[in-house]
Amino acid sequence: MFTSSKPNSKGQVEVQFTLPREAGPVSVVGDFNGWDPLAHPMRLGDDGHYRVAVAVPQGEAFAFRYLADGGRWFDDEGAEEYDHRGAIFRIAAPKRRAATSAAATAKPRATAARAVR
Repeated sequence: MFTSSKPNSKGQVEVQFTLPREAGPVSVVGDFNGWDPLAHPMRLGDDGHYRVAVAVPQGEAFAFRYLADGGRWFDDEGAEEYDHRGAIFRIAAPKRRAATSAAATAKPRATAARAVR
């Protein structure tokens, strides 16, 4: 299972990968770490789950798989998308503010009142 946080000030999103103890010692490998099995080993927490967090930029998609002891590869069952590389997660691009026109943001001009004689 994986979840993501809100982006930080640098546009990075933290993705938290979590697996049950039964998965055994596992690494998460993917596009975000050059498919290096030593880059993100998951650590067993006090709650009995393996976890690791990975920071990735917004607006991109990443393929990943898990690598367990003995060279056993497996995909995340909670992913909504897969391709030939494994599971895919997408980090939404930052929302852009709608451009406002100068006319819409300009203050109305004061008009001089004409005296009628």
